[in-house]
Amino acid sequence: MEHTTTIRQKLKQFLMLFLPVFVTQLSLFMMSFFDTTMSGHASSSDLAGVAIGTSIWIPVSTGIGGILLSVTPIVAQLTGAKKKEEVAPLVIQAIYLAIAASVIIIIVGFFTVPLVLQEMKLEPEVRRIAKGFLTMLAFGIPSMLVYNVLRSFIDALGQTRVSMLITLLSLPINIALNYVFIFGTFGAPRLGGVGAGIASTVTYWCILTIAIFIIHTKRSFSTYEIFKKLYRISLATWKELLKLGVPIGFAIFFETSIFAAVTLLMSTFDTATIAAHQAAINFASMLYMTPLSLSMTITIAVGFEVGATRYRDARQYSIIGIGLALCFAAVYSIIIFLFSEQVASLYTKDAHVLQLAQHFLFFAILFQVSDAIATPVQGALRGYKDVNTALIMTLVAYWVIGLPSGYILATYTSLGATGYWIGLISGLACGAVFLSVRLVHVQRIKQKEKKAA
Repeated sequence: MEHTTTIRQKLKQFLMLFLPVFVTQLSLFMMSFFDTTMSGHASSSDLAGVAIGTSIWIPVSTGIGGILLSVTPIVAQLTGAKKKEEVAPLVIQAIYLAIAASVIIIIVGFFTVPLVLQEMKLEPEVRRIAKGFLTMLAFGIPSMLVYNVLRSFIDALGQTRVSMLITLLSLPINIALNYVFIFGTFGAPRLGGVGAGIASTVTYWCILTIAIFIIHTKRSFSTYEIFKKLYRISLATWKELLKLGVPIGFAIFFETSIFAAVTLLMSTFDTATIAAHQAAINFASMLYMTPLSLSMTITIAVGFEVGATRYRDARQYSIIGIGLALCFAAVYSIIIFLFSEQVASLYTKDAHVLQLAQHFLFFAILFQVSDAIATPVQGALRGYKDVNTALIMTLVAYWVIGLPSGYILATYTSLGATGYWIGLISGLACGAVFLSVRLVHVQRIKQKEKKAA
């Protein structure tokens, strides 16, 4: 990144950072998108099984991955403060932490996933597919988490186009392997939703291999000498990463897990409702890649400026990011409203599932404004390294307000499954308000500190 002096320069630099991040996030999401849509064309049971498996996996992966996102603001601030020599030890310690986390996840999942699936009121075939999908996915956990660290390092340097190219190279691999293992082509067994887990795991390892090669050979990264020295484990550095990363990870976990919890609670409904809900949530999640990408870009830009104590510039980047998010939200709302039938048909050919998915998609329109505010604001707060209050706010908004209200509406009114969607919307709206107030407060404090200095 470079220091800019005008709004026009900032907008240009922000867009240059954002567009590759957006393509990267969209490409990573497309793995899940193709897992879901291609499984849905195998059968409704495969779609429901992958839906349940994904609902268990996403909160875990995004929560742990969120902890590792602490690498981005730390490296961004080190770069802004011109402390290049401190980057390599930090990144290596983050890789050690990612490996340790992957081992813990695999061990815990081995004992808990069968119990969770057994307690759910699922049809036997749906339960079998969900378990098989998660089992295959487990082999890709180490590669996915280590790549998260390397990508955070790459992005923190402002080289977001490199992350984009890595992901784009891996996407065709995932699609091809899905085609082979889900539908049993080229002599492979027809595995349905379980095959989607195999495809994702292989793709994760491909992404990691490509990232290591580029960091080791490309001059803009090789000068940091990330892999030149094997450092001893530093618990002090782990503590630094976790102190910042745990609140980030749990804040993301609280947000993503509420969607997973709703899908799991919907297991009391029939397979068609589960499938339709997953189709609508999956598309809404794809649109969520835009505010999420803007959030990650804001973290990079704000972190860089905060590291250089240019708080006015940091505030301007926050405004640019939130403004862009609201513009995208307006466009996406119009698309959902006009083309809900076409969107739903991407996931299923079943007439009943198609009708239910269209119904849920209209509620997804209301997600857009809340996501366009709450998610970028969280990114700005991470750039300031202000994460603990955001953690509490997301916990209250999503789990104290959103999920309970959704459960009450779904259980004790005639709304049924729709009640959960209304609860989700309420939680997201409260989160947007809470976090916005916090960001304004933090920005004022920083300005006062600078004036006092």
